[in-house]
Amino acid sequence: MKRREQGRQIALQALYQLDLRGEEFGPQIVEFLRSSTDDPEVYFFGRRLTEGVWAWRAEADRRIEQAAEHWRIDRMAPLDRNILRLATWEICECPDIPPRVAIDQAIELAKRFSAAESGAFVNGVLDRILRNVKGDEAAKAIREEGAAQEPDGGKMR
Repeated sequence: MKRREQGRQIALQALYQLDLRGEEFGPQIVEFLRSSTDDPEVYFFGRRLTEGVWAWRAEADRRIEQAAEHWRIDRMAPLDRNILRLATWEICECPDIPPRVAIDQAIELAKRFSAAESGAFVNGVLDRILRNVKGDEAAKAIREEGAAQEPDGGKMR
């Protein structure tokens, strides 16, 4: 598994804990992330994602609810909700991460850790968020990139 994939995975685990346990888990985040990997690059990427997403979650939730017709954020499965938050933050706030990569990684997380239909659900919501953020033409061009690679091939500098 590539370093950024590992970082996303531990960030998802941390976000899930924060979502379910609330701020009581906040002081334990750094130790949780640190104990989840021996690789400092994975740790720092996971921490960047966790802290960024958690601080931005109100905006992420607003964008997700806008894109997920007939779904309230609090009615979504906690894993799906946090996968969507993670990818939405990456799409909107991380110019160093191609949107297609953020979406593909979110779909993979959903397939690996959530319900059978979660991959399609996550894909649909994130595609709509991408269109809302980038516009229809730009989103179409990004989708057509297909198997886009992260600039560093998943390796961190």
